[in-house]
Amino acid sequence: MRQSTLKQVINNTESTQRQYALRSRAIALGWDHSQIIVIDTDQGQSGASTEGRDGFQRLVAEVGMGHAGIVLGLEVSRLARNNTDWHRLLEICALTGTLILDEDGLYDPGNFNDRLLLGLKGTMSEAELHLLKARLRGGVLSKARRGELVQPLPVGLVYDHAERVVLDPDASVQQAIRHLLVTFAATGSAYAVVKAFADAGLKFPRRLRTGPNKGELTWGILQHHRVLQILHNPRYAGAFFYGRHSHRRGPGGKTATRVLPRDQWTVLITDAHPGYLTWAEFEANQARLAELAAAHGTDRKASPPREGTALLQGVVSCGKCGRRMTVRYQHYKGTSKPIYLCQYEGIRNAHPICQTMVGDQIDAAVGELLLSTLTPLTLEVALRVSDELAGRVEEADQLRAACVERARYRADLARRRYLAVDPANRLVADTLEADWNASLRELAEATEEYDRAKNTAIGPLSPETRARITAPAADFPRLWNDPATPMRERKRMIRLLVTDVTLTKTDHISVGVVLHGGQSHQLTLPRPLTGWELRQTDPAVIAALD
Repeated sequence: MRQSTLKQVINNTESTQRQYALRSRAIALGWDHSQIIVIDTDQGQSGASTEGRDGFQRLVAEVGMGHAGIVLGLEVSRLARNNTDWHRLLEICALTGTLILDEDGLYDPGNFNDRLLLGLKGTMSEAELHLLKARLRGGVLSKARRGELVQPLPVGLVYDHAERVVLDPDASVQQAIRHLLVTFAATGSAYAVVKAFADAGLKFPRRLRTGPNKGELTWGILQHHRVLQILHNPRYAGAFFYGRHSHRRGPGGKTATRVLPRDQWTVLITDAHPGYLTWAEFEANQARLAELAAAHGTDRKASPPREGTALLQGVVSCGKCGRRMTVRYQHYKGTSKPIYLCQYEGIRNAHPICQTMVGDQIDAAVGELLLSTLTPLTLEVALRVSDELAGRVEEADQLRAACVERARYRADLARRRYLAVDPANRLVADTLEADWNASLRELAEATEEYDRAKNTAIGPLSPETRARITAPAADFPRLWNDPATPMRERKRMIRLLVTDVTLTKTDHISVGVVLHGGQSHQLTLPRPLTGWELRQTDPAVIAALD
């Protein structure tokens, strides 16, 4: 006996009673109580396969060992809805002389006519399962194409009483998500977002999907995979989508999930509900993530900016074959020099390296070009940077204040619950008193953390601070050459200003620089000395040779 889901077991009790009544029918046919075995361990299991069906596997084992004389079931679909499993059972029953009985009659699998009829019943049972799934999927697709299908929403979005998607009414949740998106727009890196939240001591919301506290909102440390989930989710851009993933069952029964390209999604409706960013901003975020993805091979368009000294890392192309050039570092006399080389064919097909050249002279020339070209625009850039820093400080302060407000609300709620209980009921009063004390401790910790962060934060930028930020930024050469400026930030500036740098080495080095907007510059540099040539001119080497 079997029913497909636990919901059917609980609600469809009549089917359960009819199946258990088969025992009485077997007794009426002449079998003794001790000879009847009821297998009901497959309750709540689908008959589409034998995976997880211990009862069916036990039935096959008993029949195969010749311990069963007859198998009783209301209908064929109770035994199996898969032709492979069904016909295997028929073969074993035919070999051991086991009969099969259902509501329509008695069958001998060893008889050709009975076996043919049972095979047709198994085929119809499997087809019925397909028809049921097709009807259910048809209804789902119909609602999905209208954008009305109810789906689990990510944190920050909820359904209202009319099942319309709206922003979470909790202001602290909205502030946390907007702060994440603004930080990514400023830094361009998911890891930088995680680092910014960790440095500021900010927490991020998460809604529980399973367990006894399902549906509750919790706050914890922001992790890298959570940032990527939010950035890749079109729901935050107000879009409804369906069919983004493809599911396929493997040979071992394990389901493999694959993310499909956007043009293969079943449904995509933009501006379907309110969101935290526009669709254009979402597309820009996807392009930035794809551009800086740390993938391998042809999937990687440009590697993320690193901390190395190669200024043009990720934006250099070979002038001979047109492929992207990689970076290698050469250490000589305690210094590290970047080497740009085109080794695509060398790695794939063992061909000689296309081009290789020392990069410090090239980096210096491109940096001087940018300094001479972009100096008039630096004042405007500096003011925008100053305003952005002030906005970040204010957003972080609002998030910390919201955390204190949540702790204060929980403490007040625990106090009201404790005061509402009968003092004589100590079993309940003691528990509520402990909850109140725990809420007060959380409030004290949140308030202390807020005060400490507020005292250590730079606060809103004063006119003096704004002038100190603007003064060095207005002098772009000094900001560019400042040793305190991280190399990674210089590379980010390069990528904001430069589209591509093409290198060609002949008797000299030709550097083609294309800026955003289409403006191009051509530089000609002398060939630098190689490592062997440097050693030839080293006084210590010459003295040793002499």
